[in-house]
Amino acid sequence: MSELVTVEARNELALVTLNRPEKLNALNYALIDRLMAVLDSLEADPAVRAVILTGAGERAFSAGGDIPEFAGSVAAGVDVAVRDFCRRGQAMTARLESFPKPVIAAVNGIAYGGGCEITEAAHLAVASERAMFAKPEINIGIPPTFGGTQRLPRLAGRKRALELLLTGDPFGPERAREIGLVNRVVPHDDLLPGAFALAGRILRHSSLAAARIITAVTRGINATIDEGLLIEREQFARMAATDDAREGLDAWIARRAPVYSGR
Repeated sequence: MSELVTVEARNELALVTLNRPEKLNALNYALIDRLMAVLDSLEADPAVRAVILTGAGERAFSAGGDIPEFAGSVAAGVDVAVRDFCRRGQAMTARLESFPKPVIAAVNGIAYGGGCEITEAAHLAVASERAMFAKPEINIGIPPTFGGTQRLPRLAGRKRALELLLTGDPFGPERAREIGLVNRVVPHDDLLPGAFALAGRILRHSSLAAARIITAVTRGINATIDEGLLIEREQFARMAATDDAREGLDAWIARRAPVYSGR
């Protein structure tokens, strides 16, 4: 059986691919569990400074949850469905959202349901001109379960998100860009080069500073402004004691390019 999630090292980047193309990269339990294990490994690898996440094949990033498998959990009872499906999916998107290294979704095709929720949770997203998005859970009589009712309104605004959530209608990449779901739309053949170029612009800077920014934004976005400013101060204090902070300041004063060590 082929690997459900593949990882390819490209210098300081890891290209992670959801690999069930025959099922439109649907998120069955084994794939979610494997992705979580891959993220654990990449977080612990000091050679990896950013992650690009995409889908295998020409048709889909991910068509969402594996409905036949999920239906079996529902048939087994509410407690089983919540434990096996909802909690598992929410843990996956929360892991992506709080991952301390930048995660860029490279959306190469269909991103429905859970695939859209992965895009919502990723720190940044680049979409192919062929990408299509949808929040279609209402079509099978359920609300989104991997965080879609919470993250999409925070990205798009309440009314725009509710229209997508309540109708289940698909929408294209330009609409996704307009509502803040993706950062940019590129020609299909430029998708991975575009994602790698975006990552390269981030990797010029300190990996420690990037981690502190991600933490401050992720923790602070749902806090009050006073709580958020406290989080920001905490993250600054953690950064101020590092070699990278001193190097950045010294390089700026000396008008030279900084050389960061990640310490």
